[in-house]
Amino acid sequence: MMRRRRVLAGVGGAVAASTASTKKAAAQRARPSPPPPPGPGDALIVVDVQNDFIPGGALAVPRGDEVVPVINHLAKAFPWVVLTQDWHGPGHASFASSYPGKKPFEVVKLPYGNQVLWPDHCVQGTEGAAFHRDLAIPHAQLVIRKGYNPSVDSYSAFIEADRKSRTGLDAWLKAQGIKRVFCCGLATDFCVAWTAQDARKLGFQAVVIEDACRAIDLDGSLARAWEAMAKAGVVRSSSATIAV
Repeated sequence: MMRRRRVLAGVGGAVAASTASTKKAAAQRARPSPPPPPGPGDALIVVDVQNDFIPGGALAVPRGDEVVPVINHLAKAFPWVVLTQDWHGPGHASFASSYPGKKPFEVVKLPYGNQVLWPDHCVQGTEGAAFHRDLAIPHAQLVIRKGYNPSVDSYSAFIEADRKSRTGLDAWLKAQGIKRVFCCGLATDFCVAWTAQDARKLGFQAVVIEDACRAIDLDGSLARAWEAMAKAGVVRSSSATIAV
């Protein structure tokens, strides 16, 4: 009887050890691996690091200024860098001021769907539309201006909010042989997220550098954005994984 108990105890211990090992292996598989470091086929997309999105601006992203030194450092690792710039005309369809009685962050129905209304921001030629004065990426090759169509908003650097109009960025990237894009900037849950998801839709690998972004987080929008990006196959990473 004692021998049988010892055998059973040994079997139980082996099963427990095997189960623990299996769980550990599964956890390691579930944990995303750092993406390979940037190379000739990679581009950094710096999204909307503009004065109106910085604390003190018309549509300030909390702690948005903190991304500037991180992005300046990151950009040194990339041979290809694209800057995006929100570029609205006065009276734009996304401005709450364009609708009597409406307030910022309310939602209206436009021909292409629901539109969040924003405070007037990034109006063409204003200081608010300018890049943050400390953003220093002299080797950036391209600036994509978006949202200049007066009746259509544009979060993504690739496709405007009507989900039809292209900015031309995908064609330019493909012409340079770019296969993967790293996205950073403002704001994580809107323009960065839409850019990363559209990159996947258009055939690019996409990585979002989390600590080089900041979010608005409007009614849980940040959690929803990360969930949508994960479903689209966007990799979530940090600047620490990129050697400069």
